[in-house]
Amino acid sequence: MSTTTTEENVLTKKDFVTPNDVRWCPGCGDYTILNAVQRTLPELGIPKENFVVVSGIGCSSRFPYYMNTYGFHTIHGRAPTVATGIKVANPDLSVWMVTGDGDGLSIGGNHLLHLLRRNLDITVLLFNNRIYGLTKGQYSPTSEVGKKTKSTPLGSVDHPVNPLVFALGSEATFVARTLDTDMKHMVETFKAAHAHKGTSFVEVFQNCVIFNDKTFESVTAREFKGDQLLVLKEGEPLVFGKEMDKGIKLNGLDPEIVSLGDGVSEEDLLVHQPGNPNTAYATILAQMTHPAFPTPIGVLRQLQGRETYDEALCQQVENARSQGEGNLQGLLTGKNSWVVEG
Repeated sequence: MSTTTTEENVLTKKDFVTPNDVRWCPGCGDYTILNAVQRTLPELGIPKENFVVVSGIGCSSRFPYYMNTYGFHTIHGRAPTVATGIKVANPDLSVWMVTGDGDGLSIGGNHLLHLLRRNLDITVLLFNNRIYGLTKGQYSPTSEVGKKTKSTPLGSVDHPVNPLVFALGSEATFVARTLDTDMKHMVETFKAAHAHKGTSFVEVFQNCVIFNDKTFESVTAREFKGDQLLVLKEGEPLVFGKEMDKGIKLNGLDPEIVSLGDGVSEEDLLVHQPGNPNTAYATILAQMTHPAFPTPIGVLRQLQGRETYDEALCQQVENARSQGEGNLQGLLTGKNSWVVEG
């Protein structure tokens, strides 16, 4: 199957827009994420028929209806299972899995864990709005402690899941975060995720205007983001602030915010190394949260060279075929079966 487009058939965003009415609440962050994905895919040099979008259940999981590609809207939490089957059956396909903090980290948490550890060569976009939006405002696995919702009227007592720490703990080889309010950063992040060989996990901070409005405002609002966002760039020191006058250094094993000047220079700061095979560095970044620390966005981890699940499985099948025809009936019955007569 071809994996490149021709000069006579250059794709544009319009090629990935469907005639279906997009039905999310006015102002939902999903609109900008959809726009970013539709802008990203034409620039990847892949024929349109080679894209597949897979989703589970939730507001985010309407995605396949709004992408003019092949797609599957699966059942709650099981998108990783279907995505695995698609990629194994046809490794040439570019598979994009869309899920939410409820679909992916609650009922689908076990499925997502195994997808990540297997290193299937697909791209996973997890929309995190810290709420169950489709079912009208119950607390989700990422809701903060004390969150009052229809299912927690006195406030949630659950400690929330950190999606990035979850992905790192599952040994994901590519872990990143981006924002629904930053189109340029989303497109750059999605391109980097697709280029990675292996499972790419991208958390997207996404606003639910109806049931959890402004949940990330303390980080993403125009008046705050200069001081509250740490934009990660490979090979560069961890510098942030409106005046780029603050940085992150290590004090033992703990990150520490320092002000540049008065004997502190960029040479004293941590340098961003997403290729570090030790997950400790990326985990330090993932655990930096508001208000104690700036919130990192960008690629936290990108580990190259690990064999993908689809490659390993296809090679195993080829090796088996090279040894001649098998005996399916003999495999099923084997030496541990018996016949009951009478």
